[in-house]
Amino acid sequence: MIRKSRAMRIDFAPRSLRRTLFHTHPALLALGFLGVLLCAGAVTTATRLADDRRDRAQQLQHVQERAAAMSARPAQVATVAIPEAQAAFVNGAIGQLNLPWRALQDAVASATPSSIALVALEPDARKQVLKITAEAKSSDDMVDYVAQLKQQEAFSAVALTRHDVQEADPNRPLRFQLEATWVTR
Repeated sequence: MIRKSRAMRIDFAPRSLRRTLFHTHPALLALGFLGVLLCAGAVTTATRLADDRRDRAQQLQHVQERAAAMSARPAQVATVAIPEAQAAFVNGAIGQLNLPWRALQDAVASATPSSIALVALEPDARKQVLKITAEAKSSDDMVDYVAQLKQQEAFSAVALTRHDVQEADPNRPLRFQLEATWVTR
């Protein structure tokens, strides 16, 4: 039987980079080259990100300086002279909008029996008076209605201001008007 002998490598040359590269497998060289490329790409990306961060920090500082300068300056408010008549009109409109409508309507509705027909409700916000125009079949119904309105907590005073019989109507209802002063809460 013949034995195969292994070839012996005998190399007495001094170690060097050229010799190491010559003896390195080509796959390892390709892998090393790829690693160097990846490191170069990472360095480039990191440098670009650092530059972007520095630019954004400068922009933020600039915006903060502008905001501080803006807040340090007092705001210029234009003064407009409003005529007295216009101011009174606006204040009247605001008073009308701030009427306690829900409470007034609830108080009137709860005190109004079926024998009374409401014709009109006219509030006066300045005087806090609600003018009520209604119709009744008899004077007793009218007096009872005024008494029921006086018992409502929403009103501090109720007064009958006028009444007359509607002659043109075949039923001849008694039309009356009263003023109810409401209580503000």
